[in-house]
Amino acid sequence: MKQRIMYIESKSGGLTGPARIGRVTFSKTGATLYYAGRSFQSQKGGGFKSNYFDVETGDVFWISGPRKDGQDSLYATHQRPTVDADVWDEYWTAIRGREKPPERRNVNDA
Repeated sequence: MKQRIMYIESKSGGLTGPARIGRVTFSKTGATLYYAGRSFQSQKGGGFKSNYFDVETGDVFWISGPRKDGQDSLYATHQRPTVDADVWDEYWTAIRGREKPPERRNVNDA
């Protein structure tokens, strides 16, 4: 299955919510994403400020490819997403374009 580093923001609490940068796996059709033991189904354009929902809970999310400039959220919230440890180096070098990634102080630093 295809994998990609993506920006994942919960929209269940409103227009902004906790966000992460992590590696998702795509289903064969691409309509379902898998991340951290959860399955996310595409809303196929039917969501309001969200584009996926958690299959088990129904919670809604904005999931998209991360941007080089780091402005990943749907709205300019200036919040910093948590970057998963397993994608830290690749995120900062391949996506953000840094020669070397910043030093991690702990897993939740971004």
